[in-house]
Amino acid sequence: MGEHGNGGPNSGAVIKAGDGRSSGYAIDNPGLPPHRPRLTDADEKAAKRAERQVSALFLISIIGTVMFFIGYFAVGVTDGDLQMLRLQNTLLGIGVAFAMLGIGLGVVQWARALMPDHEVIEDRKPLRKEAERAEAAQTVNEIVDETQIKRRPLLRNTLIGAALLAPLPAVVVFRDLDRSEDFGVERMRHSLWEEGVRLVRDPTGTPIRASDLTVGSAVHVVPETLREVSGHGDRLAEKAKAVVLLIRMNPEDFQDVTPGREDWKYEGIIACSKVCTHVGCPVALYERHTHHLLCPCHQSTFDAAEEFKVIFGPAGRPLPQLPITVDDEGFLIARSDFTEPVGPTYWERG
Repeated sequence: MGEHGNGGPNSGAVIKAGDGRSSGYAIDNPGLPPHRPRLTDADEKAAKRAERQVSALFLISIIGTVMFFIGYFAVGVTDGDLQMLRLQNTLLGIGVAFAMLGIGLGVVQWARALMPDHEVIEDRKPLRKEAERAEAAQTVNEIVDETQIKRRPLLRNTLIGAALLAPLPAVVVFRDLDRSEDFGVERMRHSLWEEGVRLVRDPTGTPIRASDLTVGSAVHVVPETLREVSGHGDRLAEKAKAVVLLIRMNPEDFQDVTPGREDWKYEGIIACSKVCTHVGCPVALYERHTHHLLCPCHQSTFDAAEEFKVIFGPAGRPLPQLPITVDDEGFLIARSDFTEPVGPTYWERG
């Protein structure tokens, strides 16, 4: 009884607002706090200074894009010239960073210092078909007016320049991934591996004897013939297809062998492509006790003891296995090329 009489939760009492009307809430809506004008709102000199700051950031973006193109087109990288390669990578990295950072910080500063900062509450209005066009045009005009882009040509012109140039590095990089017209599964079906090609360490090019590997070791190798490929870009493309992970296990740890693969390994030494069959990331994490290989991108996991079959993750098929043996000097060599295309499964889709 006392609870009902004192406006408890079960009393059903209606709370009165400050003006005497029923609101249903303990206090009235306080509304928005009073707007405090910024320095740039009251001082045109401060606004001009902010405009120059934003334009300077957009210019930094433009300079970054130009730096990227200088590194990409003007810096020539020859075989073995690590100094020029480092210079090119530095220009590419810093150029892209400045291009993206400049335009991003410029837009943030533009919104913070020059665009209107007052809060607006607008009730949803019912749409009237006959007024939709005029209302949409009015909305666009209001947005353009608020950006002040019409009356600040320096800001407008630098933004246009930065916005036009900033996406170009990405376009160039993606265009340069492969310039051939026959890109597809057939390009990935064949690599530099063939019968008799030695497995060598990357990047030293040192041949590997079976006796060099201990149980549990995993070695990153490439075909010895890679050094014969001319052209930096062509060499990288061939290396990407032919890169292999060489593992030595106890022979008794292997599971059932697929018929026809009985001689694909040598005294517990087995080799597979490092290119993940999900989206092509490099598989390089080997756990010797479980014989599992992990792709760091999306956690696809392969079992080396079971011919690199997928045991977890989104990969659609096992890692291609490279048949290996030894030559007369005891060096590890390939028996043949991969018997299936390396890389992501989606490349096989018609």
